[in-house]
Amino acid sequence: MRAENNGQYSKIDKNTILTGKINAKTDIRIDGVLDGDVITTGKVIIGKEAQVKGKLLCGNADIEGFFKGELTVSGILNLKKNSIVEGNVHIQKLIVESGATFNAKCSMHSAEDGVKKLKNINEEKKAKQVANIL
Repeated sequence: MRAENNGQYSKIDKNTILTGKINAKTDIRIDGVLDGDVITTGKVIIGKEAQVKGKLLCGNADIEGFFKGELTVSGILNLKKNSIVEGNVHIQKLIVESGATFNAKCSMHSAEDGVKKLKNINEEKKAKQVANIL
């Protein structure tokens, strides 16, 4: 995986159950269970045995497992064979392999709109961090 931080990425192991919110600038691989929100400018990979429920905002995404919730991808969403996606999806491009299940309300945006959304999220995070310091 390519990441902004010297090729590093974050990983949630298959034996991990996580509830909460993740904010990152790196790629993230999820092989466990996540109930919460993920925000990253990088790529998110949801592994074959993973179960993710919540909100996901990222640059690109590959889904092999289960996702339910609100998914916003500024670039490409790639649904692998046997993946299951349910909820609301906002993407620029969609690739669906045979055998994937896609039960979602889907809207597509331009590349510029996707980048703007990620930039707005990053600016909001910075403003909150500054407010917390003050």
